[in-house]
Amino acid sequence: MIHIYNKLSQKIYWPVFFMVLLFSFSGKAQDANNATDSDKKAVDIATKVIKNMGGTDGWNKTRYIAWTWRNQYHVWDKYENKFRLERDTLVVVADLNTKQGKAYSKGKDISDSPQGQKLIQSMYPVWVNDSYWLIMPFKLKDSGVTLKYKGEGKTKAGEEADLLELTFENVGVTPNNKYVVAVDKKSGLVTEWSFYRSATDEKPGFTRAWNNYKTYGKIKMASGRAMDGDPKMDMSNIAVSQNIPAAVFNSPLPMKRL
Repeated sequence: MIHIYNKLSQKIYWPVFFMVLLFSFSGKAQDANNATDSDKKAVDIATKVIKNMGGTDGWNKTRYIAWTWRNQYHVWDKYENKFRLERDTLVVVADLNTKQGKAYSKGKDISDSPQGQKLIQSMYPVWVNDSYWLIMPFKLKDSGVTLKYKGEGKTKAGEEADLLELTFENVGVTPNNKYVVAVDKKSGLVTEWSFYRSATDEKPGFTRAWNNYKTYGKIKMASGRAMDGDPKMDMSNIAVSQNIPAAVFNSPLPMKRL
């Protein structure tokens, strides 16, 4: 985990748990995984997962997504690929294509300061990581992902599930990772996620729930990320919209949640 500190306040930081980047700048769901090496059964299960969450069409027709995670509020414009991040009185807004943006502290523009530049430069990896923690199931079939069916198993909650292994080729900032996701037999949704720092590791670095699904607009997303009953990694303030005030990507001050 990497902490990037703003020297204006030691209480302000962006905690980044780096995962792999699996989606395009457009924010559109892809359907071009490594089909040559992937198991047909695994691909079929992944297809059903995405369908059960609203499908590729529902995902692609969703423009704005907002959520709070680890005391940070995020707003992502998938169509224009803009990203806003708030923590306390700190606000950073960036264009994820150009990686340019603005940083504010208590409404004051600090973009040209060393602290502001560091925060702006951190926005892309923060978006990579934090959005993946929210929408991972939509990315199961992205380009560069190899899916393997690992058989049937049970989650920590004791529920019957199909187990899918994800490995990655030529993608992201940490392509050596491996994940195993549990797809619930009854709901057809991902309900657990195991993270392996290296594809050769035999034991996961962690296993977390992926639960508490709700429908937001045209898609389903899950807010629960508890591990051993600890909810500190859960999502909150999840919202989607097709229209938001222009001030969302212009205001230097923290804003009302969508």
